[in-house]
Formats: sequence, C-alpha cells, structure tokens
Amino acid sequence: MFNFFSSKILNGQSQTITGAAMVLALASLASRVLGLVRDRMLAGNFGAGDTLDVYYAAFRLPDLVYNLLIMGALSAGFIPVFVGLWNKSQEGDREAWRFVSSLLNILLIALVVVGALFFIFTPQLMRAITPGFIGEKFNLTVSLTRIMFLSPLLLGLSSVWGGVLQSLKRFLVFSLTPVFYNLGIIFGIVFLVPRWGAYGLAWGVALGALLHMIIQLPTLFSLGFKYQLVLDWHDVGVRRLARLMVPRTLTLAVSQLNFVAITILASFLAAGSLAIFNLAYNIWTFPLGILAASLATAAFPALSQNAAAKDKQAFAKTLADTFRQILFLVIPASVLLIVLRAQIVRVILGTGKFGWEDTILTINSLQYLTLGLFAEALTLLLVRGFFAWEDTKTPFWLGLVSSFIRIGGAWWFSLSLGVAGLALGFAIGGVVNMLLLWLFLTRKAGNLGFGEIFVSGIKILLASIAAGLGAYGALRLADKFVDTHAFLGLLAQGAMAGLVGLIIYFLAGLLLRSLEMRIFWQAVKNRVPFKIAASDKEIIEP
Repeated sequence: MFNFFSSKILNGQSQTITGAAMVLALASLASRVLGLVRDRMLAGNFGAGDTLDVYYAAFRLPDLVYNLLIMGALSAGFIPVFVGLWNKSQEGDREAWRFVSSLLNILLIALVVVGALFFIFTPQLMRAITPGFIGEKFNLTVSLTRIMFLSPLLLGLSSVWGGVLQSLKRFLVFSLTPVFYNLGIIFGIVFLVPRWGAYGLAWGVALGALLHMIIQLPTLFSLGFKYQLVLDWHDVGVRRLARLMVPRTLTLAVSQLNFVAITILASFLAAGSLAIFNLAYNIWTFPLGILAASLATAAFPALSQNAAAKDKQAFAKTLADTFRQILFLVIPASVLLIVLRAQIVRVILGTGKFGWEDTILTINSLQYLTLGLFAEALTLLLVRGFFAWEDTKTPFWLGLVSSFIRIGGAWWFSLSLGVAGLALGFAIGGVVNMLLLWLFLTRKAGNLGFGEIFVSGIKILLASIAAGLGAYGALRLADKFVDTHAFLGLLAQGAMAGLVGLIIYFLAGLLLRSLEMRIFWQAVKNRVPFKIAASDKEIIEP
C-alpha cells in the first residue's frame, strides 16, 4: 500500500500549468521557510561578522562553476531538446535516454576537470574575488571554498535528472530537491559546526547537495532511465544543446559577474557587509521563489510547445496570462514587504549574536532590494520566453547592458549608503533588464497583450497601495497592544498588519473590478486552482 501511494503521489504527472505551479509553489514555500530557519540559525550563531562573510564568499567560485557548466547547458534548452527527442517517434524514449547519458558523462568530465583546476588555484582566484579579506579571514575562505567544490559536482548530476523530471511534468519530486538541500545545511549548522566550527558549514552544503541528488533517483528510474556508458559528441541532442548553451552560458556569466562584483565591493566595506547583503537577499527571494519562479517554471514547457509549433497567438496568451498572474501576486507582496520590513527582519534574524545595528542595516538593504522585486519576478518569465524560441543570445546582450548599470549603481550608492547602496544599485539594474527584455520579446513574438496587462497592472497597483496603507495603520495600532521588544509581540504585530493588508487588497481588488481578483475569488468559491484567464468569458468553471 505504501509503495502504491508513494508511487502514485511522487511520480504523478502534472496535467496543467496551474497544477504544476501549485506543486512548485507549495514545495518552494517549504524550502523557503527552511531557508529562513537556516538564516536565523546562522545569524544567531555567528552574527553579521567575519565568519558569515567568509561563508557567503566561499559560495562564489562553486556557484560560478555550477552556473557556467550546468545551468548554462540545462536552462538554455534541455527541456525543448529532451521533449523533442521524447516525442519524435516510438523509439524516441530510447534516443532521449541516450542523450541524457551522453550529457551526464560530458558534464561529469567537465566538472571534474574544471573543479580540479579551480581547487588548485583557489587562493589566487579568491584573492581576486575578496581583495578586502586578509589574514585568517582569507585563509578560512580558501579552505571552505575547496570543500564546497563538492556541491557543483553533485548538483550537476542532480540538475540533469531534474531537467528530465520537469520535461515529463513530474514536478513534485523535482520541487522537493531544494527542501533536502536546506535540510543538509541545517544539519551542518546543528551537528557539524559544534564539532568542526566554520568547516561544518561547508560540509553541510556538500551534504545538502548530495541529498538534492539522491531524492530524484527513484522517480527517474521509474520513468525507464538506464544509465549508459556513452560519450557521443555527435548526438543530435547534445549538438543542438551545445549550440544553445554558449550564449546562455555567457548570460549566466553576466549574472555571476553581478554577484562577484557585489562580493568584491562588500569586501572593502565594514565587516559583516557581505553577510548582511546575502541575508537581506535571501529574505527578498522568499516571495520571488514562491510567487514568481514557480509560475515561470511551470509555464516554460507550454511556452516551448507554442514556440515549437510557431503559434505566436498561443505563445502570447500563455505568456500574458502568466505575466498578469505574477503581477497579481508580486506587487502586493512587494508593498507589504516594504511596510513590514522591520518586523520581518527582526522576527527572522533578530536572535543571538545578530545585534540591533545588524538589524538596521539588513532592513535598509531589504527595502531597496524590494523596489526591484517585481522586475526580477517578471524577468524569470521573460527570459524563459526567449528560451522557448531557442534564443539565448538576446538575453545575454541585454543582461550585459543591465549588468553595467547594476555594478556601477552598486559602487556609486555604496559610497554614501554602504551595504544598502549595493542593494539599491542591484535593484535599479534589475528594472532596466526587465524593460529591455519586454521590448525585445515583443519584437520577436509580436503583441503580448500589453493593453490588458497595463489595465490589470494599474488596478493591482492601486489595490496594493491601499493594502500597504491599511497594513501601516494596523502596525501603529498594534504598537499600543503588543510588546514589540519580544519575539511573540513582533510576530503578532506583523501578522496582524499583514492580515489587514491582505483583506484590504482583496476588497480593493473586487471594488476596482480587477479581473484577476474576480477569477481568484471564483476559484476560492468553487474550490478549484487559481488561474488567470485572458478575458471575463474565461473565468474558471468548477
């Protein structure tokens, strides 16, 4: 019975974008909550100081290897290539599995060779990335970086398998991988740090990567995958993916350049600046991962199918529907995040060695990052729109232009605002990137429903502003009834204000006759998944 249940649940195929998005969102919620627990434990145990600066700096090189070698290949077009091979003929599954084995072997060789080189030259590379670190702080960064080089190797294999699961719409198991990754890191904080100190943090990361990989294996094998010791450089799928990955790898290199630049700039600021930026960034990505990444990921297969069929009308509808759905969720989340930023930071991080000054700096950084939250959320979708057309060059060039703005802005504003200036420059560059992606995607795919998006966006913005004002008033009112110096008092104050804000957003949306709010309410009444329709006539049926 258990085997039947686990097979039915874990290996079940998502049938709709909405259903897939719900699975991804729920799992992402669990992962993000664990991520906040992880950050609270890190902040409480170490505070915003040298140790956390070292910990976050040690991620840079392993992340660089992972993003350039793995994400460059897989996000560029693995899903369209694999789906094309899978559906090609009755023998398509065999050809698809051969493609997967060839790709695994090629990536494994590349990861071992590049990882070994980076391992040998870690001191020289880290001296370039963290020029402001000296003495024992620099030596510890080198040691932790070398341990963390295990993670791109394990995550590389895991990501190939994850691409297969996404292609075949087995989103549940795929969505659980970051949950297990965070569990591994938390295990390191709780059990390894007391024994090995900061080294326990690095080994926890490696353990999390191992769990990330293992959890996908049962479902992968149930789909019929059998590993083949094959290294076919002439495989049709491998060659097609290779053509796509070069510009995509360059795009990711630009993204990594942003974070490397932030690391370099932060290394010259006060001790703990890199830790503060990353802690604020992790809180900022909470709504980004739950509300936007899940929708963009779930929409990608449909966008790829529309583009493959050269159906621009269906492509535009899928993208516009998802675009409006992201706005419906992310704009009010941004407003409430700004209003409640102090309560959120103090509840999540305000413990142990994380002092008041650290809290203030994190609050300021978070508010500036949040100004660009909507842009980053929409960028996740727009970039996938280009990938669906197998265009990876355009996002690269646009990202490169935006990167200069991010880095230049971060440097300029950090001169006067410190670590908060890094966040402001990062946000401004994100907004520019989103606008450029939209303009160029309309040139490629035609009309993407700007008129409907604009009308919906205005209504959503007005309802969100009303929600923010209501939440702010509730905060001030709650000051008189709760002890804001205590954890439970802060939690109660923030929860009360957030609830008031959400209620007002809901009522304001109905009053403004927001189509998205009406569809949401209809879905709640009928107890069916929420979906954005293109017009009033498409409100969901029970």
